[in-house]
Amino acid sequence: MTRRQLTDEQWKLIEPYLPIGEYGPYPERLREQFEGVIWRFRTGAQWREMPGDFGPWPTVYGRFRVWRNAGVFTALLEGLIAEAARRGRTDLSLVSIDSTTVRAHHDAAGMPVGKDVMEALEEAAAEQEQARQKGEPRRNRTDGTAKTSPSGPNAGASAGDAGSA
Repeated sequence: MTRRQLTDEQWKLIEPYLPIGEYGPYPERLREQFEGVIWRFRTGAQWREMPGDFGPWPTVYGRFRVWRNAGVFTALLEGLIAEAARRGRTDLSLVSIDSTTVRAHHDAAGMPVGKDVMEALEEAAAEQEQARQKGEPRRNRTDGTAKTSPSGPNAGASAGDAGSA
């Protein structure tokens, strides 16, 4: 038998976020199925390898898909953060961002940014996004000239390669 992963107190916080269908009885093994989802992502195992203590794996997987599509996990995360804040148990020192995705210069840490600078940055970002969507050529950062990319059937070929095939 697999040990419980959630305490009764934790389950009381989670249970209200799980949608129960309008028709049919209350699922008897809802907690076990939720813990099966936790087990699957904690171990990284395949759904088919799930212990039978959580119920049949197709049932647990089906519940997971319904919850995922209904946005249950997002609502659960937001609700638990709000509950932690209400209890005064939030600790932002535990927040982490994957540094392989977000990069900043070490001098950028703690830089105070005024309202006017922030508005200018947001405006520049909006203009850049609008230009990117329209397909305008990017501007060279050093001299301001437009970078053009070759187009047509021989776009990547050099002048000497154009006639040969």
